[in-house]
Amino acid sequence: MKPRLIVSRQMPGPVGARIRAEFDCPWPEGRDMDAEEMLQQVRDTQAEALLFSSHLKLDAAVIARIPDHVRIAATCSVGFEHIDVAAARARGLPVTNTPDVLTDCTADLTMLLILGACRRAHEYEAIMRAGWRRGYGLGEMLGVRASGKRLGIVGLGRIGQAVARRARGFNMRILYNNPRRLPEDIEEGATYFADLREMLPQCDILTLHARGGPATAGLMNAETFALLPKGAVFVNASRGGLVDEEALIAALRSGHLFAAGLDVYHNEPAFDLRLAELPNTFLFPHMGSATIETRTAMGMRALDNIAAVLAGRPPIDPLWN
Repeated sequence: MKPRLIVSRQMPGPVGARIRAEFDCPWPEGRDMDAEEMLQQVRDTQAEALLFSSHLKLDAAVIARIPDHVRIAATCSVGFEHIDVAAARARGLPVTNTPDVLTDCTADLTMLLILGACRRAHEYEAIMRAGWRRGYGLGEMLGVRASGKRLGIVGLGRIGQAVARRARGFNMRILYNNPRRLPEDIEEGATYFADLREMLPQCDILTLHARGGPATAGLMNAETFALLPKGAVFVNASRGGLVDEEALIAALRSGHLFAAGLDVYHNEPAFDLRLAELPNTFLFPHMGSATIETRTAMGMRALDNIAAVLAGRPPIDPLWN
């Protein structure tokens, strides 16, 4: 018999094909499950594994209700803020994520946000979609040049390093703030700042790639935004919780920030609509990993974790040991 699996979210075609081939799974065509439906499906099918994503919050209350016959819960995401890992550990439920597979696509999208924010992409496209019938003078609708700028990276991990490699192609000078300095061969000439506040005044563009959590909540706030040079560009494709959005909106409205490029928000999908009303924002709906190649790789990695545990092997990407 095939192992029994519940999938709470739609998956790319190749991932769905593998699920149908290798697992006994009632496929939720065309929609996502909430926690209540997921739990009911798990109970009804006596499922041994759960595949979900960040849309479904596995808090302590939900974890407590997962039946004992579930042997693994695999999230199809790198981030795991939607999982109470401590509760899963206390319960003895293995939980896994999908690291390493979305680095390049998220770095690509970060560069798109940088360029779009610098070059007023939202405003330019709006002009074209409105039917552009008036030429612009040499002093009108000017963006800022991205090439040659000082790029500050908060969090020079896998994605931050990938962004730095791309930025060097634009002749940017790389500055970074990290919990610890990296070896020279990884820095590749980047300048390290142990104190974020010392780095911010030197950044023409700032991009966030730090981990979320209580230690970094509201990292960018009224004080830290004020430390950026007037006319700086701010980009966040990491975690919405890193930013005090009231302070961000104020900095954009005042002109202290030239523009912002955002892929993540404090509340998703019900983000603060004031951000959409500002002309100097370039906004995406949390699509950092949204390519066919990457989403397929994420789903396959989650299934690899599930297959390993159901075969009696350790998980490949455990969130606790």
